[in-house]
Amino acid sequence: MENVLLSPPVVLAVFVALAYGLHQLGGAIAAQGEPTPDKHRPYTGGEISLPPARRMRYHAFFRLALIFAVLHLAVLVLSLLPPIAEARRLGLVYLLGVGISVLILIEDEL
Repeated sequence: MENVLLSPPVVLAVFVALAYGLHQLGGAIAAQGEPTPDKHRPYTGGEISLPPARRMRYHAFFRLALIFAVLHLAVLVLSLLPPIAEARRLGLVYLLGVGISVLILIEDEL
């Protein structure tokens, strides 16, 4: 019975209730502002914000995300290799494969 209060569902419920209470308290004591059309626009020091000159296409973003994932997984795999000579050689082969993968993702037409 002692450990029931430390179980994840009970702790989650307590913290959700605490967060909701803090949210309601903050809303109650916050200053009430007047609605204006510029309320949700980003602050730019009084200047009108210009639209971005160029947006990244989805295809380019997907390649960038793949490069990010490949490099981070490579770091994870290499950090988990045991410190023996055979594993270091295997790690070098793995790095060569990762490098080729990144070069393929960087190239536009292959």
